[in-house]
Amino acid sequence: MLLKHRINADFMEALKNKETAKKNFLGVIRGEIQNEEFRSLGIGDDATVLNILRKIEKSLKQTNTAESLAELEYIKPYLPAEMTEADIVAKITELKANGASNIAEVMRAFATLPADRKLVSEVYHSLK
Repeated sequence: MLLKHRINADFMEALKNKETAKKNFLGVIRGEIQNEEFRSLGIGDDATVLNILRKIEKSLKQTNTAESLAELEYIKPYLPAEMTEADIVAKITELKANGASNIAEVMRAFATLPADRKLVSEVYHSLK
C-alpha cells in the first residue's frame, strides 16, 4: 500500500474514532501531499510523501511544544526507522575506506538515508 493511501486510511479511522487532534494533523499532511501533486502535476509517490513528512517532522522538532511532540508521535509510523549510532559509525567507516575525505561527502551519502544529520556530524567528528 502506498504511504499516501495509509495516511488517507488512518485519517478516515481517526475521523470515525473521533480522534480530533490526529484527524486534523493527518488532514494537514493530506493537504501538503495534494499541494505537491498539484505542483508536480502527478500522483505523489512514496519518495515524495516521505520528503513532505520529513519537512513536517523537522518543523515539529524545531517547534518543541507539547502539541508538536504529540504530532511527532502521529508522524512516526509513516517514517522509516532511523539508523542507530552503531549503523552510522559503520557507514562512515565504510565511506572513509572508500575515499570520502570530508564531511560534505559523508553528508551527501547520508542524504537519502534515514539518519539524524546532527548525529551523523557528531559521529564523523568523533571518528577523526
